[in-house]
Amino acid sequence: MPTDMPAPDPDMAPVPPWHALEAAATLAHHGVDPATGLSSEEADARLARHGPNQLTVVPGRSTLRRFLSQLVQPLVLVLIASGLVTALLGEWVDASVIFGVVVVNAIVGFVQEGKAEEALAALARAVATEVNVLRGGRRLRLDAAALVPGDVVWLAAGDKVPADLRLVKGKELRTIEAALTGESAPVAKHADALPADTSLADRANMAYAGTAVVAGQATGVVVATGDATETGRISRLIAAAPDLATPLTRKMERFSRQLLVIILGLAALTFAVGIWRGESAFAMFMAAVALAVGAIPEGLPAAITITLAIGVGRMAKRRAIVRQLPAVEALGSTTVICSDKTGTLTENEMTVRSLWIGGHPLAVTGAGYGPEGAVLDEGHSVDGPQASDMRRMLLAAGLCNDARLLAPEDAGGRWSILGDPTEAALKVAAAKAGIDLDAQEGRLPRVREIPFESRRKMMSTVHRVTATREEGGIPAGSSKLVAFVKGAPREVAARCSRIAVDGGESDLDDGWREKIAAATDRYARGALRVLAVASRELPPGFSDFTPEGVEGDLTFLGLMAMMDPPRPEVADAVEKCRRAGIRIVMVTGDYGLTAESVARRIGCISGGPPRIVTGAELEVMPQPTLEEILRDEVIFARVAPEQKLRVVAALQGLGHVVAVTGDGVNDAPALKKADIGVAMGLSGTDVAREAADMVLADDNFASIVNAVEEGRAVYANIRRFATYVFTSNMAEAVPFVVMLFSRGAIPLPLTVMQVLSIDLGTDMVPAIGLGTELPEEGVMDRPPRPRNDPLLNRSVLVRAFLWYGAIEAMAALSAYFFLNWLHGWPGMPLAAEGTNAYRMATTMTLAGVVAAQVGAVFACRSDQASIFTIGFFSNRLVLLGVAVELALLGLLVYVPFLQKAFHTAPLGLVEWCYVLAWAPAVLLADEARKAVMRRRGRSIPSTGGSP
Repeated sequence: MPTDMPAPDPDMAPVPPWHALEAAATLAHHGVDPATGLSSEEADARLARHGPNQLTVVPGRSTLRRFLSQLVQPLVLVLIASGLVTALLGEWVDASVIFGVVVVNAIVGFVQEGKAEEALAALARAVATEVNVLRGGRRLRLDAAALVPGDVVWLAAGDKVPADLRLVKGKELRTIEAALTGESAPVAKHADALPADTSLADRANMAYAGTAVVAGQATGVVVATGDATETGRISRLIAAAPDLATPLTRKMERFSRQLLVIILGLAALTFAVGIWRGESAFAMFMAAVALAVGAIPEGLPAAITITLAIGVGRMAKRRAIVRQLPAVEALGSTTVICSDKTGTLTENEMTVRSLWIGGHPLAVTGAGYGPEGAVLDEGHSVDGPQASDMRRMLLAAGLCNDARLLAPEDAGGRWSILGDPTEAALKVAAAKAGIDLDAQEGRLPRVREIPFESRRKMMSTVHRVTATREEGGIPAGSSKLVAFVKGAPREVAARCSRIAVDGGESDLDDGWREKIAAATDRYARGALRVLAVASRELPPGFSDFTPEGVEGDLTFLGLMAMMDPPRPEVADAVEKCRRAGIRIVMVTGDYGLTAESVARRIGCISGGPPRIVTGAELEVMPQPTLEEILRDEVIFARVAPEQKLRVVAALQGLGHVVAVTGDGVNDAPALKKADIGVAMGLSGTDVAREAADMVLADDNFASIVNAVEEGRAVYANIRRFATYVFTSNMAEAVPFVVMLFSRGAIPLPLTVMQVLSIDLGTDMVPAIGLGTELPEEGVMDRPPRPRNDPLLNRSVLVRAFLWYGAIEAMAALSAYFFLNWLHGWPGMPLAAEGTNAYRMATTMTLAGVVAAQVGAVFACRSDQASIFTIGFFSNRLVLLGVAVELALLGLLVYVPFLQKAFHTAPLGLVEWCYVLAWAPAVLLADEARKAVMRRRGRSIPSTGGSP
């Protein structure tokens, strides 16, 4: 079914697309007279059949279901399992701590969820609230929700289109459709029928729900309401797009499942081997439980959440607001950014870039609607006769103009406009040249206007001169009339007989006409929009205020070339992406040549002419062909929302991690489909912001690159503290294995509660400190890590288990045996369980693990650099973590009620000297390893970037 057909209705036979029908045929099909509109009775009947003109927002899951769904994640199940085991042991305080972590994780996920429902609700708010409609021969002001197919609606400048309309008649209607189609300039509308295969962005006889009218008037008949509109179709695409897991969540789920199997397998093996060796079932059950608790990284989920939250905070300082915590890491995995053009790579604010006056080009600096900038001649201020000609042209362009500039204090803190962006750009250019248009409008009041018409391709205004002295080329006197004209260069030049040159005027001969045509073509090839400006002093007693009477015998003042310029910071951001191995694919609703021009200006295109694929071509393109062209430089132009979705899905199918940027309603489905959706905060629609994972508070594309850098740092930090956490797990598990194979000769060197004190106590704050490490130098000069690169790759596993873990296990066991040897308890080569000597021995083991972890946390701070290079004191949170870690250990050892809860006993000076010596030993051992590898000219396997 064509995209703009109404919903099936029993009183409507199938018809061609509305834009392919003549206006009269559309009215006849709906059974409506354009002079009277629908009767109230008929409108009520159709409202009953079609329902209100509102988008259906499908209710999301209940609050309880959303919360409970957070508890079935694999890592959370690991936490729950450890909590249950702890509760079975009767340690309710520790079980409460574990379940507290579970609840905190669930709350964070609960708050972050529900973006689809929010996006659909925002889309529903995009529909107009009131509308002028013809009912029973009367013009009424109704709530837009009451519209039905067949209603006759009036549109005027400033209105928001309330439903999908087939235009019946109009007068120079222009609408802004950037949010729906990506078209940056206002779209001129008419009522003529169009070919059936006309793309959505080119359907000039249609006005679509949610778009804005910036000029002219029109009458249209409603052909679709609510969910049947183009906006409704986008709503369905958003609802249908699945919530994709980020690379981190996928890896954590896979890792958690593997970890569960390994832990349960080891516990079962421990129990079985013990029974086979003749140990008691109870003793082996407790050993299996202790081994499981030691192997479960209870603090890992909380540490990941905290590290992601720290990344969110750092990104917020760099103007990137993250709505989904895992999206922080997903940015670091990004291999392709599918970027919209209008409002993302460009300002979405038409800006005059060049003037052509008397054969001389002048540059206009600055971008956007703010008056900051200047008009320059080869880098210098314009002066002499040329300055007079420039002011004359800019004054004419600024007064032959219906747009309004709104200062920051009147428009929410930034310059904005009311009216046509093209006309606003002319006023901004005049302001940059120092012309006070408000004062000039009082001095040269408008007395007549001849509106723009597509047939004439120009607009004219007539002004009365009230000044008593010459200014801006306007002669003195209070009774003269001056006409100002602007429009298409060819049409304006055809009505001119003279040209302004060097402060005077000259005949506009064929030579000058060729120069004007050549300059126009040169600007057009650069994808700039060109307007010509002319003026005429009307003779005394003039009264023929018709186009034919006013727009003749004109003086050609010059050309004004404008464009929606690239954001000034984008080129550097694109270059950073290129160095980081990230492709940028432009997917826009604008025209291909315009998109190519912008792409070249910002450096997206490096070679010859890129492949430009239109939406119509994409619609019929086989999937293998699409995948093939996505391997090379390509621009997608004039694409519809579902086509943008197809591009994103194809890239994901090729194994890419895809980020999508956008600001319009038409971008929302792709934002939700992407691995990471990035919306514009200032210029973006509510729909785009709610569908995205991240919002750029400053609409700055460069902020995406900063966020990618932070994302890579976050992933590196996650691997660092994963290395750190699993190091202690190794040190905790090895003593249990030694006990198992000693056949009862060695009691448990660590109790279950002491293991929990490490995992949920002493380890946590230093691990969080590792999560705040800044990005390493050169992190953006590496390619993205492979999509299938596991969280715990070989480098992490080797360092965690075979290097740090082995050293820490040695520290723990040696401390245990050292205490037994030091005291030489008579008759007890190894202290028996339940005695004070045994509590001292296990306390010594606990202290050995903690001390070794102090050295490990400093060693883990950098993958390659020496701690003496990055500095001991450069991460204050790590220092705080170490201080807290040692303080907690001291409390466990010396506070009586904690001694009872954790089965510890006080240690003496000799014991402390022995265990604390392991901290520098671990660090120096790792420094030696790094030094050896550097001397061999080898890089240390990275825990964060590319392998």
